[in-house]
Amino acid sequence: MTMDARATAVPADQNLTRSEERQVVLASTLGTVFEWYDFFIYGSLAVFMSSVLFPPDNPTAAVLASLGALAAGFVIRPIGAVVFGRIGDLVGRKYTFLITIVMMGGGTALIGFLPTYASVGHAAWISLVMLRLIQGLAVGGEYGGAVIYVAEHSRPDRRGLLTGWIQITSSVGLALSIAVIIGTQSVMSEADFKAWGWRAPFIISIAMLAFSIYVRAKLHESPVFTRLKAERRLSRSPVRDTFARWSSLRLVLIALFGVTAGMGSTYFTGQFYVMIFMQQIARIDLQTSYTLMAIGLVIGAPAFVFFGWLSDRVGRKWLMMTGLVLSALCYRPMFSSLLEAANPQLVAATRSAPVTVHADTTSEACRFGLAAALLSSHGDHGKPCVQAKKLLIGSGINFSYAAPVDGQAVAMTVNGKTIAGYDAAAYRKALSEAGYPAKADPAKVSSAYIVFLLVVMTVIVAMVYGPVGSFLVEVFPANIRYTALSFPYHIGAGIFGGFLPFFATYLSLAVGDVFAGLWYPVVICTVVAVIGSIMLPNRPQIETDH
Repeated sequence: MTMDARATAVPADQNLTRSEERQVVLASTLGTVFEWYDFFIYGSLAVFMSSVLFPPDNPTAAVLASLGALAAGFVIRPIGAVVFGRIGDLVGRKYTFLITIVMMGGGTALIGFLPTYASVGHAAWISLVMLRLIQGLAVGGEYGGAVIYVAEHSRPDRRGLLTGWIQITSSVGLALSIAVIIGTQSVMSEADFKAWGWRAPFIISIAMLAFSIYVRAKLHESPVFTRLKAERRLSRSPVRDTFARWSSLRLVLIALFGVTAGMGSTYFTGQFYVMIFMQQIARIDLQTSYTLMAIGLVIGAPAFVFFGWLSDRVGRKWLMMTGLVLSALCYRPMFSSLLEAANPQLVAATRSAPVTVHADTTSEACRFGLAAALLSSHGDHGKPCVQAKKLLIGSGINFSYAAPVDGQAVAMTVNGKTIAGYDAAAYRKALSEAGYPAKADPAKVSSAYIVFLLVVMTVIVAMVYGPVGSFLVEVFPANIRYTALSFPYHIGAGIFGGFLPFFATYLSLAVGDVFAGLWYPVVICTVVAVIGSIMLPNRPQIETDH
C-alpha cells in the first residue's frame, strides 16, 4: 500500500507519532527556508547582478532596477496566493505546495545561469524580471500550503508549537544565505566574485531544491483535506466563496488589518530593514553587518518556536498584540541605540556639528514625491535639492531645513561653512572636516551590544510571527482555508512589509531624519494593534477540520 493510500485509510483525527510530526514539519519548512534564502541573496547581490545583467551606462539606475525586480515579486505574491490558494482548496495541499517549491526553487537556480547583458542585450534583464515574477507567484502559494499542511496534521494543543517551526524558517533562511555569501566571498577574489562568483549562491540552491522535492514527494495528503473530499464538502469555487461572501471576506479583512499588516511591518523592520540601516546609515562594512545579523538571528530564532508553543497555552491574540505594541514603542529607541553602538563618531558629529539644508521645501525644485521613492527613473531623482538630501541621508546624516540661499535651489551649511548649490565632492569634504566619518570605525563598533539589540528585535518579531500561522489556520474554514489564509498573509508580508524600505526612504528624505522611516512601522503596528485588540478572537472557535 502506498503512503497516499495509507493516509486515506487512516482516520483523520488519528494523532501522528513524533517521527511523523518531524517529517511533516521538515517537508513544510523547506519551502519557506528557500523563500527567505532567495529573498536575501537577491537583495544582497543586486549590486553585482546589476553590473552584469543590466545596461552598463548608468550603474545607479541598474541597481535600482534590479531592486525593482525584487519589488515586482512582492506585488505579484497576492495574485499567486489566489491562484495557488484555489488549486490548494480544489486539488489538495500536498500537490500544490510541491508545485510551488519547484517553481520557486527552479527560478532561484536559473538566476545563476542567466546570460549577461553583453552577450544577449536586453534579454538578460527581461529574463531576470520574468523569473522574479514566476517566483513571486509561487511564493504566494508556498506559505499558505506549508502552514496549513502542518496545522492540519497537528493536535490543537500542539498546533502553535509545530507551526512555530514554519515561522522560524525566515530567520534560518536569512542566516543560511549570509553563511553562503560569506563563504563564497572567502574563497575567491573580490574581482572574481563581482564578475561571476555572485552566481554561486543561486546555483548552490539546486541541492536544496532536489532535497526539498524528494522529501515533499513522499508526503501524503492532509487528513483534513482527505476528509473534506471524502464527505464531498470541498468548495466548488474557493475564490468566490472567499471574496464574494461577506462572512468570509469579513474574516479576510480582520486578519489583514487586525494582524498581518502589522506582522509584515514589524518583521521587515526587525529582520531586514535593520540590516539596511546598519550598512547604509550606520556605515558598518558588509562583512561585519552580515556576521552580526547572522549571530543575532541564530540566538533569537528559537523565540519563534517558543511563542508558538506559548500560544497553545495562553492563546494567540494577546501575544501578537503585545508584540505589535512593543514594536511601536521600542523600534525608534532601539535603532537610535544601534546607531550609537555602531558608529559613535557619526552620532558625536551630528551633535557637535549639525547640518543645515537651505531649501524651499514647498517648491517643485525640492519636491521628492512618493512615486519617486518607488520608481528609480522618476524625474525627482535628478533635482539638485533631492540629490543633496539623498547624499546626506545615504551617509547616515540628519539635517534640518532653513531658508534658501538667494539664487540657489539648495545649499548646505555644516560647522559654519556654507556650500551653495549641489556639489557632492565639496559636500563630502566639508562633512569630513566637520568630523563626519565616511565609514564606521571597526575598533569602535560595539558588536556585543549590537547583537543584543538584534536578538531583542528578533524576539519582538517572534511574538507576532510565531503564533500567527496557527491563528490564521484556525480563523478560516477548511474548505476555503488555502485561498483565504494566503491572501491576507501576502498582502501583509508582500505589500505592507515588502515596500517598507521605499516608504522609509521617502520619509527620511522628506523630514531630514534617518530615523523618520521608522514612523512607517510604528504607525502601522499601532493601528493594527488597536484593530486587532478589538476585532480578533483570542482562541478562534473554528477547528481545523470544520
